[in-house]
Amino acid sequence: MAASPLFAQSKKAEKDKAALLAAVEKDHEKYAEIATKIWGYAELGYQEEKSSALLKNTLKEAGFAIEEGVAEIPTAFIASYGSGKPVIAILGEFDALPGVSQDSIPVRQVIEDKKAGHACGHHLFGAASASAAVNIKNWLQNSGNQGTIRFYGTPAEEGGAGKVYMVRAGLFDDVDAALHWHPSASNGANPSSSLANKSAKFRFHGIASHAAGAPERGRSALDGVEAMNMMVNMMREHVDEKSRIHYVITRGGEAPNVVPAFAEVYYYMRHPQIQEVKNIWERVVKAAEGAALGTGTKLEYEVIHGLYNLMPNEILAKVMYDNLVKVGGVNYNDNEIAFAEKISESFGDKKVPLSRAAEIREFKTGGSGGGSTDVGDISWVVPTAGMVSATWVPGTSAHSWQAVAAGGMSIGKKGMLVAAKTLTLTAYDLFTQPLTIEKATRELKDKVGVDFQYEALLGDRKPPLDYRN
Repeated sequence: MAASPLFAQSKKAEKDKAALLAAVEKDHEKYAEIATKIWGYAELGYQEEKSSALLKNTLKEAGFAIEEGVAEIPTAFIASYGSGKPVIAILGEFDALPGVSQDSIPVRQVIEDKKAGHACGHHLFGAASASAAVNIKNWLQNSGNQGTIRFYGTPAEEGGAGKVYMVRAGLFDDVDAALHWHPSASNGANPSSSLANKSAKFRFHGIASHAAGAPERGRSALDGVEAMNMMVNMMREHVDEKSRIHYVITRGGEAPNVVPAFAEVYYYMRHPQIQEVKNIWERVVKAAEGAALGTGTKLEYEVIHGLYNLMPNEILAKVMYDNLVKVGGVNYNDNEIAFAEKISESFGDKKVPLSRAAEIREFKTGGSGGGSTDVGDISWVVPTAGMVSATWVPGTSAHSWQAVAAGGMSIGKKGMLVAAKTLTLTAYDLFTQPLTIEKATRELKDKVGVDFQYEALLGDRKPPLDYRN
């Protein structure tokens, strides 16, 4: 008796996936070296010239057509291969964070000539996503399957909202599904949400004067900042408990004996729902205006970024989860165990079993993280799925020196390999299972509503290319 078509298709998929996993494994050292170079560059948002160029050149050499400087962002790009539908996007980040310089050793040690570090693991993010895109490109080329694979080089995720400008520019309008991942201390692919987020820099202008000899002639810009902060801090009692409002005074004056003529405070406002972020924003602006009025100073403010919350897609998430289970987690060798144990000592009483790195978290729906991401805007216009892999020692917090350290050695590279394999297999499924894309698209439309029209939270401002200066 002849095998059924469904059985034959399943056997073919099994064979194809085995070949893809072998190909990703074979190329791993190449992409691990790319990640190491980007880790060393540690370039801040919109300044990732070397990191962006390295990824662009890698993809160009692999046969992708490169569109540079998209969405008015010099370090943003799109690498494309193939033609027709479906169009599958794989996202790649590569910006670092300021103030977390760290060597790839398990004790705190700043690298003296560096002022930034990859404390969120975006060097691994970009490299693993490039690996997946190239291996899917090779499969498309060799198999003759129709479709388009795209790598989106997305700068300045950390507070710069690079993806938002790319969505606003219509660069995802023809995309059928988007895949992404993120470094973490565990492995999972749950369809969870995130916090919507809006940020701005509030700048107060006063009048300088001698603080002791003629204080009556001065109007303190710092008083304006402090009055604003006081009112916002009192407001915390009267906002939804899921809200998050945080700030840092970026300029407070030059000398104690000079009444500050200029002061600046940088605010983030977050909530799981976009509308509540808008409400908080309006109240914070009123507090700033009241502070300026009360201190006799002048106010101006600049929106830096605005992000939607993630719109989870359960259809795509389940496909990605099944592939993550197939790939498996991260297993440490003896040297990595010693490294991880030393890192764990810095956690105090918050140690987590190292075995968590090898485990895959149970698939659950309805969760929400405490952070924000500009992937959120993409997820409202394109069915989107993401995953995390254990690139850091279990128990590690993002944006920490411990994350930088693990991301610079083999533990980070092993987690990156898990992500590259999972993204590759998931993209393969989407190219070969058109019904999955149809269901995922229907789910997204049902969730956002028939009347939804995308409008960026950051308005019509241009990309803040100097926000890290």
